[in-house]
Amino acid sequence: MGSADNTSIRAENSPNQPDIKSARLDMSAYADVFDDLHPPLTHHEAIVEADRCYFCHDAPCMTACPTSIDIPLFIRQISAENPKGAAKTILSENILGGMCARVCPTETLCEEACVRETAEGKPVKIGLLQRFATDELMEDGKHPFKRAASTGKSIAVVGAGPAGLSAAHRLAMHGHEVSIFEARPKGGGLNEYGIAAYKTVDDFAARELEFVLKIGGININYNKALGRDISLDSLKSGYDATFLGMGLPGVNGLGLDGEDASNVMDAVDYIGQLRQAKDLSKLPVGRNVVVIGGGMTAIDIAIQIKLLGAENVTIAYRRGQEHMNASAYEQELAQVHGVNIRHWVQPSSLTRNADGTVSHMVLEYTTQKDGKLTGTGETITLKADQVFKAIGQNFLAEPLGKTGVALAKGRIKVDEHRRTSVESIWAGGDCVEGGEDLTVASVEDGKVAAESIHRALMNLPDAVAGFADAVLSAQGGANNGQRNIQGPAPIEWAR
Repeated sequence: MGSADNTSIRAENSPNQPDIKSARLDMSAYADVFDDLHPPLTHHEAIVEADRCYFCHDAPCMTACPTSIDIPLFIRQISAENPKGAAKTILSENILGGMCARVCPTETLCEEACVRETAEGKPVKIGLLQRFATDELMEDGKHPFKRAASTGKSIAVVGAGPAGLSAAHRLAMHGHEVSIFEARPKGGGLNEYGIAAYKTVDDFAARELEFVLKIGGININYNKALGRDISLDSLKSGYDATFLGMGLPGVNGLGLDGEDASNVMDAVDYIGQLRQAKDLSKLPVGRNVVVIGGGMTAIDIAIQIKLLGAENVTIAYRRGQEHMNASAYEQELAQVHGVNIRHWVQPSSLTRNADGTVSHMVLEYTTQKDGKLTGTGETITLKADQVFKAIGQNFLAEPLGKTGVALAKGRIKVDEHRRTSVESIWAGGDCVEGGEDLTVASVEDGKVAAESIHRALMNLPDAVAGFADAVLSAQGGANNGQRNIQGPAPIEWAR
């Protein structure tokens, strides 16, 4: 596997070496090379935008939100000059609402479902309004939630990413003690290490983590990896319950000879190093860069490497534009930044220099016949000083040991409450079957699992999906648009 800190590869050393070097930009350019993609709304802009909302009773935007935030309610609160109240509405369903406001593909979720999008092609800017509200509350410095009385129960959480933090916060709010075991030296998971720098400026992931921990009752143990420093058996015996939210640590390979070359890199690893870099000018940047993949990671690495001074950046995707996991907006964003996207091509082979480094990427044109992708035999060769693999990550089951945790499709199998096949063990986020590779989906998994854990530890009955709505309907009542079908304990606000 290649390493992104190899700065010794220089074109000037030999014409047969890839053209990779640091400091491709003027030093003055690095200060704002990753400016905020969407500058926050001013107070006036937020009020004007909030007034565009129809405050739908059966709001389709709410249904489209994986965490079921009451979007019409929080927008109405902004319109009524109560942004902190709006933030409480958001955070009661999604404790990482600030990050999700920045990184969620709102164009394919809540905003795509917005009535104004359907009628006018111009949805309410829900994501920016969510950021406006949550930013104002976080700047206040006070945590909005109050912990319940101690239950005397303790829960282990593996992974301090979105799923783990969401579960930990909700469990701590219910009065449980939570110990998080995080393999890396910082918390936040992909929010800290894997999101494009232009989406989360000003060290927001770390600031949001600090905000979450203000609830109290959560302790994070860093540099503690499952299977290396701790075992699932020890957690199971030492805690009343365990939640697994370790994400997808493995990276899919190209399956080509030569992909172990130093200039063939994992996109996620490079983005992580970029996000932690103290000096961006020291990062190695190729002149000609090829990115393999069609998802958000491919877009993120392509734009960032282009902004760092790469001359030619090409994303190669094996299917058509409409099949890409990256939204149409993200694809357009890449093209606006000068990234070339080639569709219907797949990696065929790598051409290597005498020293083993890669010089060119050979791509084969593809076509779809009878629903199956197949190569045409025709190829195109691109010069490649750097090749980034962004073709997805995979789950590594070895750390689970012989605990009997069942897998499905290579990931942890869970039920609707995020319970695994082993008693007292729950899981959520990207590591579970059906994980959606979205921060907001992981937050929802953590929240659902935490409520299930709380019910199990307190000997409460399982919630029945739709039961509350059915009761309200029978009584002729209304739930004011709130879709809290899991039936968690009421949230107590901090004073």
